[in-house]
Amino acid sequence: MERILVIANGELEPGMGPRLSSLAFDQVIAVDGGADHCRRLGLVPDLVIGDLDSLAPETLAHFAQAGIPCERHPAQKDETDLELALRKAMRQGAGHIVLACALGGRLDMILANVLLLAQPEYRGARIELWEPRRTSWLLRPPGGEIPGMPGATLSLIPLQGDAEGVATEGLAYPLRGETLRFGHGRGLSNVFREAPARVRLGAGMLLVVHTPGRA
Repeated sequence: MERILVIANGELEPGMGPRLSSLAFDQVIAVDGGADHCRRLGLVPDLVIGDLDSLAPETLAHFAQAGIPCERHPAQKDETDLELALRKAMRQGAGHIVLACALGGRLDMILANVLLLAQPEYRGARIELWEPRRTSWLLRPPGGEIPGMPGATLSLIPLQGDAEGVATEGLAYPLRGETLRFGHGRGLSNVFREAPARVRLGAGMLLVVHTPGRA
């Protein structure tokens, strides 16, 4: 299964470039103005996709001259450009998708991008939201190991309703088969006591947010 980097059109934060260079990718997909981010980072995408309303014309010309394919979609459509990119990545056999530059800017777009992780059609791949320091991903039943280092911060946030039967090992504030209520903050800002930590989940979904060190 392929590891695919999807670069969206959110904020390009300082420090993202070095983090992205720490991992090898089989493909890079630029989402609309994400192609501008690619150019700033010195990355050559394998595909540019979207309605191209946010992409600088000179960037489009630059990558077109380099022979990079561009999949253009109408501005009036039912999906966001990022949804189109994730579907493309899944069709190409992605087992691990790193989603960069998907946060920052408009609150509505941030929420929509985070909630995309919960869609059933992406269940076959591990999708990670990368910031320069933080990593976020979706955890489904039965749960699993959470990599990290002692002293790191871990938040567990219920999505699509309550998360039931949540039990943790290796965290400073343990949960013992409990329910994390949707919209409540009880799962925020836990701390690794040992690594790896473990989270068991009976029902529901958890957004896992890992921050090295104290958040």
